[in-house]
Amino acid sequence: MKVRFSFILAVSALCMAFSSCKSPSTAAFYTFETECVGNAMDGTVVLRAWGQGASRADAVEQAKKKAVRDIIFSGVQKGQCKFKPLLFEVNAEERHQAYFDNFFSKNGAYIEFVKMDATKMGSGVKKKSQTRDSYALVLRVLRADLEKKLISDNILKK
Repeated sequence: MKVRFSFILAVSALCMAFSSCKSPSTAAFYTFETECVGNAMDGTVVLRAWGQGASRADAVEQAKKKAVRDIIFSGVQKGQCKFKPLLFEVNAEERHQAYFDNFFSKNGAYIEFVKMDATKMGSGVKKKSQTRDSYALVLRVLRADLEKKLISDNILKK
């Protein structure tokens, strides 16, 4: 009986010891959806977009690109407002790959359509893992101007 009790006590102690060890976080690897925070009704949309990267600067750059990419290709279905994508064309990104590779390059044209909206809460929210960080940014995307640019570059047909 004493052997059985001491065995159970030892197993319990091991379970408690292993459960108190913290496992590395995987939250930074989760892909968060872009969500609409507000519609300014002036052709701009306020979005909360997430970016992942090895540093904060990489994550911020990715969040900006993701916000613009979602407005163009997939639309925004989460949050206070919903927007359809600007391009309904099937495989539009692949069909116009040269254009969009240049558009989304480092310091590409996409940067003209994204403004930081520092007055909004939720910007800079961070999820961290051992190898990468995820940051949420509240951004203002100039949707109407982006649409005009795609029309003038013959990507979007109106």
